[in-house]
Amino acid sequence: MKRRHWLLMTATQSLVALGASVGTTPAAAQAAYPNKPIKLIVPLAAGSAVDNAARIVMQKVALNTGGAIAVENMAGASGAIGADRVAKSAPDGYTLGGFNDSIMTMLPNLNPKLPWDIVRDFTPIALVATVEWGLVVPADSPISSVADFIAAARQAPGRVNYGSGGNGSPQHIAMALFANQAGLQLTHVPYKGATQAAVGVAGHEVQAAFQGIATVNSLVKANRLKLIAVCTPKRLAQFPDIPTVSESGLNGYEFNSWFALMAPAGTPKPIAQRLHQEVVKALGDTGVREQLLAQGLSPRGASPEELSTALGQQLARYEALFRQAGIRAD
Repeated sequence: MKRRHWLLMTATQSLVALGASVGTTPAAAQAAYPNKPIKLIVPLAAGSAVDNAARIVMQKVALNTGGAIAVENMAGASGAIGADRVAKSAPDGYTLGGFNDSIMTMLPNLNPKLPWDIVRDFTPIALVATVEWGLVVPADSPISSVADFIAAARQAPGRVNYGSGGNGSPQHIAMALFANQAGLQLTHVPYKGATQAAVGVAGHEVQAAFQGIATVNSLVKANRLKLIAVCTPKRLAQFPDIPTVSESGLNGYEFNSWFALMAPAGTPKPIAQRLHQEVVKALGDTGVREQLLAQGLSPRGASPEELSTALGQQLARYEALFRQAGIRAD
């Protein structure tokens, strides 16, 4: 389902921007960038961790640049559909992608027949934030810890199920890695997005899920979900009473995901650099940082070069992990 949210210019700003774009050379257009609305395609459901982060950060970018940014959710096929739309868009800086690392590094390892290549068909802009993760169960579940969950799964092999945002989604991979490390047999129930999977847990359709904390934060606060562990090396300052997975039942387990800004391949370097600068500026705002941290997101702001390096390393890491754990897009 598509959902659009416009961060609008005033009518005067719009007319000035449109007038400035007429009759300009490519170099002049780059210098004046942005002089028309930018579309940010998020290939994930509205309310997901990346969607929340995108709206927080890009609203500030829009305010700082005096422009307009439209966030468009285009979920489906674990993000492959929205990513394809970005890859096939004009490389002019006016269509961007807000991706998680599932789209960038997990999906390509699970599906070698994708119509796009994450390295060939995209220009890295910024690693905006990391999304911290946790294990959730229904609020009234008798499971209150990782040890409880492992014990329940071992007592009934294959009968404990979990939700995810789809085959190859971060929720799928996080639990598959967890099950492999703990020696569990679990049943995977894929949904059409992370938000739907979270609601599925709250509604007792499935018994548990690993989720980005930003995705489930409101459901936890509303007492519809119970956060029983976080996937960080140490406890999060904003959730000091919630233990880590590692300390509460599965030593050494860690998991997080990314929110990265990407553009179509061929996007001019000055535009990529300008976008990165604006992201860094937005992340330097106290209000933006507080909003991200409150939802379990850690601000980053890594450069295009740093993102490119991290992307290559993560692709290789997941290739090895999936092969070792026998993870496939079932």
